[in-house]
Amino acid sequence: METSIKRIALVTGASRGIGQAIAVALAAGGCHVVVNFLKNEAEAQETLASIQKAGGSGELSPFDVADTAACEAAIERLIAAHRRIDILVNNAGIRQDALLVFMKPEQWSEVLATNLNGFYNLAKPVVKQMALQRWGRIVSVASTAGQTGVEGQANYAAAKAGVIGASKALAREVAKRGVTVNVLAPGFIETDMTSDLLREQMLARIPAGRFGKPEEVAAAAAFLCTDAAAYITGAVLNINGGVYT
Repeated sequence: METSIKRIALVTGASRGIGQAIAVALAAGGCHVVVNFLKNEAEAQETLASIQKAGGSGELSPFDVADTAACEAAIERLIAAHRRIDILVNNAGIRQDALLVFMKPEQWSEVLATNLNGFYNLAKPVVKQMALQRWGRIVSVASTAGQTGVEGQANYAAAKAGVIGASKALAREVAKRGVTVNVLAPGFIETDMTSDLLREQMLARIPAGRFGKPEEVAAAAAFLCTDAAAYITGAVLNINGGVYT
């Protein structure tokens, strides 16, 4: 980071994939990174080890982003410990794919609870503190699915489109307070979440001819969290190899 102050960054769903790569990138840039996870502590410890290997510092913070009370308690603990949270990266997400005609109510509600409600559950308590200190960065990881729609992912697409809309609205609300709110919209990225996709079929749809890497998404996230990105807010940055432009 450009400042001598060690920024405090919370990254949700940071035990693997894109979240892990973002956590490591922020740590390499000088942040103290709070690694959120829900169940897999072993993988979260691996993220923490990678942070330390990159010369950074961090800590683990297990809680469910879909649980409003748990999020409020976690934010309260972190602010009590560090006096502030400077950066929030909303990355935690789940998929439960099915054609809408066959989609069970819980498949709809659980995906929205994590992927969309999680934004509200964390952004609300965090942004108040950011506004008071007149500096903050909120970056949410959405998806190309939220821009174009994907068959079999009505729940996921709805949640990610909601994150985009909510981020644009919040960006307007807090722009004068030195807080930026932006969205990353990755396409097909090499992660566990995309491992079950029909690879050859997907590759045929990508002009760049390959899947993206978590580190490529992380580089964009890290930049949006810097002072250099202070005039970028309400933006949706496509990281998709040309799938959607």
